Amino acid sequence: MRSAFFATVSIAALAVAGPAHATTLSLLIWEAYIDEQILADFTAETGAEVRQTLYDSGDVRDEILADPNSNIDVVVTNENGAKLYGKRGILTALDTGNVPALKDYEESWTKRCGGYGVPYLWGTMGILYRSDKITTPPTSWADIMKPAESLRGHIAMYDDHAEAFVAPLVLLGKSVNANDNETLKAAYDMMKEQAPYVLTYDYAITSVQSPDKGPNIWMALGYSGDQFTLNGKVGKPHLWRYAVPEEGTLSWLDCISVSERSKEKALALKLVDYIGNAQNSARNAITLNMPTANKAAMALLPEDMQSNPEIYAAPEILAKSQLQEELTVQSVQARRRILSSLAQFSDAR
Repeated sequence: MRSAFFATVSIAALAVAGPAHATTLSLLIWEAYIDEQILADFTAETGAEVRQTLYDSGDVRDEILADPNSNIDVVVTNENGAKLYGKRGILTALDTGNVPALKDYEESWTKRCGGYGVPYLWGTMGILYRSDKITTPPTSWADIMKPAESLRGHIAMYDDHAEAFVAPLVLLGKSVNANDNETLKAAYDMMKEQAPYVLTYDYAITSVQSPDKGPNIWMALGYSGDQFTLNGKVGKPHLWRYAVPEEGTLSWLDCISVSERSKEKALALKLVDYIGNAQNSARNAITLNMPTANKAAMALLPEDMQSNPEIYAAPEILAKSQLQEELTVQSVQARRRILSSLAQFSDAR
């Protein structure tokens, strides 16, 4: 990513002080993607500090995870990443023997992590929009891919080889997992026509924090749940809203996994089990306003949260949603070339 955002956040013990040379676990995760009190409580119970390394792109995450010198203990990755890096021996195989919390997850969820992760949070992709600037909620991917003139220079897209193509491919009536050059060329043509309206290709949660770009972003490609994080960043609870286009979308699942390279494997497994148990899954879901896949945690969620369509997508939306599949190497390379071309066009402007 052209302007990848990295940071580390240390969560120290709150209730009891750890030993003089406390163990530290490294957690690779999206920004604002976990209830930090859960990590603080884990530190209080174990004396182990959890340090977050943040990413704002799946491509950036994968670069870090693939680096043998990255020193990552636990990672939140998407379902494809969990399966891919698990098969490559980078992630540890998980089951109820080493992560007892897995007993509270339906097989339909756990199999999507391929046996190398605990289902973490899930949702859809859609359109984020500022309700003070866009008073009529978007209903189609055309609203962001073929935008009104008033949106010129006010759109944030996403520099990721998988998610960046969801909008154009669905609008074209194609699979989000398309690998053929003809389909990718058609997607590129649409993305190139949209480019003059795009202010940035950085992830919305990153770019909204920019003093220069943030106030000028009115619409963005994003994930369900991002609206709550954006509102927290700008300090206005209901400013940002989220809509899923009528053509359908991507239904995604993130998994939390343990690195096979971890030098603190037992403790890393304990952290994943701690985050994934019913009580903490519910706490996390409530704090982040996002859906959990833990069936036991569902009973702990407020009814108004379970019935909120901005959190739990309606069945008719999920019925039209596609799941991610592993792309061919050639497709990934072609997609990255397209994104590089768009980035160069943006820089030139």
